[in-house]
Amino acid sequence: MTDEPAVTAVTPEDGAPDESVRDVLNRLYADGRAYAAAEAEKQKLRAGLVATGVRNAAIFGVIALILLFAGIVALLVGLIFTLAQYVAPIWATLIVFGGALLLAALLLLLAKGCIGRMTKAIT
Repeated sequence: MTDEPAVTAVTPEDGAPDESVRDVLNRLYADGRAYAAAEAEKQKLRAGLVATGVRNAAIFGVIALILLFAGIVALLVGLIFTLAQYVAPIWATLIVFGGALLLAALLLLLAKGCIGRMTKAIT
């Protein structure tokens, strides 16, 4: 240890006027407010960036779902045309429609089972 005093940021020897405690607290308060305002502005900017990213992702997701739906419709129409060569067109339509309903029912049962397992695991 040394006997020399510690050097502070502003000492009276540096030529700076002696500040009162009130002045220091006022400066601390002003600096704190400025920091809080800058931090709030930063968080607003981050929230705006996140909102823009989520919005764009949602738009692309909806477009992808629309294209997927259109592809499934095209597949079903193609199946109807293919089956119409072997059976009457009305029967081809009914066969494809029945198959789609059967597949939808199977998928709904699988979804119900997943939800049941999830609720069972939660409780």
